[in-house]
Amino acid sequence: MSYDLAIWHQPTKISNERAVEIYLKLIEEDRSDLQPSPMIDAFYTELTKRHPEINDIPEAQIGDHDLSPWSSEFDRSDSHLIITSVWSKADYVANLIFDLARQHQLSVFDPQSETINYPESEESVSSKPWWKFW
Repeated sequence: MSYDLAIWHQPTKISNERAVEIYLKLIEEDRSDLQPSPMIDAFYTELTKRHPEINDIPEAQIGDHDLSPWSSEFDRSDSHLIITSVWSKADYVANLIFDLARQHQLSVFDPQSETINYPESEESVSSKPWWKFW
């Protein structure tokens, strides 16, 4: 089991339903709903300084989830990232991704709850666990 998040720059607020549509298109490699953003590269650089992608670590360290909590290579373009982490690191990854996204003015789509979160959101991930929908 894995925990997935998608990150992109969303200049205007959209419905959760629209975010699901964008996410499903991203999975099909259709990026037509998104615009390239330099904030994606900045986010990626900061994230991978802390935790390198799974394909950038020595094979002997692939099981070290403290080093790299990812379960697969990132789906990445100049307009988005889709990140898949191991389930045991879901809480940590959620807090890290939401905090970094806020700093880089990016939105985070959580496909588990089918919700989009904006960087100006007042609610911290740590104040409401990602698995609580109410």
